Amino acid sequence: MRIDKFLWSIRFYKTRNIAAEEIKKNRVSIGENTVKSSKEVKEGDIIKIRKNQIDYKIKVLQIPKSRIGAKLVTLHVADMTEKEQYELLKLRKMSQDYYRTKGEGRPTKKDRRDMDDFLETDHDETSMTEDDWDSFFKDVVEE
Repeated sequence: MRIDKFLWSIRFYKTRNIAAEEIKKNRVSIGENTVKSSKEVKEGDIIKIRKNQIDYKIKVLQIPKSRIGAKLVTLHVADMTEKEQYELLKLRKMSQDYYRTKGEGRPTKKDRRDMDDFLETDHDETSMTEDDWDSFFKDVVEE
């Protein structure tokens, strides 16, 4: 099976086209050699993949006939990625969460309506008429 089709069938990439593009960018290699999309994958091959700034390493156990379910991936591939790589991934996710927590950002339509209602009612209670302004300044001048 071609390597682009294999990476798609074990759900490493969402589409076969994305897998082929990543291979063209030399982010996939078998052993120490970078490969082309047409390279045939065999059982026992060790594939190194650079994805999300992490170096994944997988060993081919079986070749699937077509795209398989997520639960069946472990039957076809053994994960040999170093633990340090997964720790780097956790650190990167934590550093991104530091800047912006989930749920922050633009207010929803409902949030904006609530804010508008709050501001309108607050504005009506504190608005001053011209008479109020005149009396305010008279008090200031008299002092």
